[in-house]
Amino acid sequence: MNDPLLSGKKILLGVTGGIAVYKAADLCSKLVQAGAQVDVILTEAATKFVSPITFSALSGRPARVDMWSEGSGQPIPHVQMAAAADLVIVAPLSANTQAKLALGLADNLLTATLLATHVPWVLAPAMESHMWANPATQAHAATLRSRGAVQVGPAEGRLASGAVGVGRMAEPVEILAAARRVLARDGPLAGRRVVVTAGGTQEPLDPVRYITNASSGKMGVALAAAATDLGADVTLIHAPLAVAAPYGVACVRVRTAQQMCDAVLERLAQTDILIGAAAVADFRPAAAATQKIKKVSSEEELTLRLVRNPDILAEVAGRRAETGRPAVVIGFAAETQDLLANAAAKLTAKRLDLIVANDVTEPGSGFGADDNRVTLLFADGRQEALPLMDKREVAWRVLQEATALLQHGRDA
Repeated sequence: MNDPLLSGKKILLGVTGGIAVYKAADLCSKLVQAGAQVDVILTEAATKFVSPITFSALSGRPARVDMWSEGSGQPIPHVQMAAAADLVIVAPLSANTQAKLALGLADNLLTATLLATHVPWVLAPAMESHMWANPATQAHAATLRSRGAVQVGPAEGRLASGAVGVGRMAEPVEILAAARRVLARDGPLAGRRVVVTAGGTQEPLDPVRYITNASSGKMGVALAAAATDLGADVTLIHAPLAVAAPYGVACVRVRTAQQMCDAVLERLAQTDILIGAAAVADFRPAAAATQKIKKVSSEEELTLRLVRNPDILAEVAGRRAETGRPAVVIGFAAETQDLLANAAAKLTAKRLDLIVANDVTEPGSGFGADDNRVTLLFADGRQEALPLMDKREVAWRVLQEATALLQHGRDA
């Protein structure tokens, strides 16, 4: 499906010489699948590894190499492409082209075009580790970063020479994520701080066992990604996750409910929007055993004494009443019965602006699933039931409402 950030965007993809060119083909394909229009410029060295025809086939547009190949009467290609671009990506970026860009040289179609652009650059260097470590290369990279270019990688791993070191081009998914982050800079939540909690907390019984729940963290991760796409500075406070955290998100890893509570409260004064999507354990063992609990006999019973964990959203409500921060607080209600009544009671008790209610027993929805069917309950009494949809779509809807609530509060 089309990506809301990349759909319709005009991306100028520069490809320079190196074995990592094959990854650039994958990146080109991913950009096109996301709905972007991709114009590819290869250096002459890049064509020694992959033919321009490959990129023409993937992008559906002519892949260019030579500045002088245009017919008479055609617009000057480097000026035309520079003016049309919304974003520049160079992947792989060789040491040679990096030096040219840092020095402002324009001796081929790619460098001339980039010199004429006024849009952000995402650069993915790829070269041998000794070349990358060279002081001249490092100075050129620092120069480009100082001018606003976003550098992705290089990563450490096996290189074309067979050696292992820093110099591998970042993976296409990481470059794509960086591009999305750059395009989100001017979103409606730019300059705002969003904290999202995710995952199911774990309450230790002993060094090898714990009490937890079935939460995968997928919903919280989707919310963090959506907030990032809207330009926010996002912190994801999470218990163990079944999925990777989004690119560009600051992650705080916790395990227990108490640790999550402490992490949330520590950041409360700087938070504009708090979204509590984590499945936080209500109880924990009164005392965790220091050694693994052993079974003495098959007839023996084990009695556990549980005590209450802190109620994170209740703690937030108390502090918010005194400080007014966060401006917007959103909770989740994962229920198995009396969905709307239980969610409404939680909305009132925790003094939330919005609560997202879902029945976790519904097939294909809730814990571990990729989809969710939720009802939005607002503090002003409004309710909106959403159809079954991908959790990423649910996240977008929740963040749209959060943005509107934040704007309303600011203008009130």
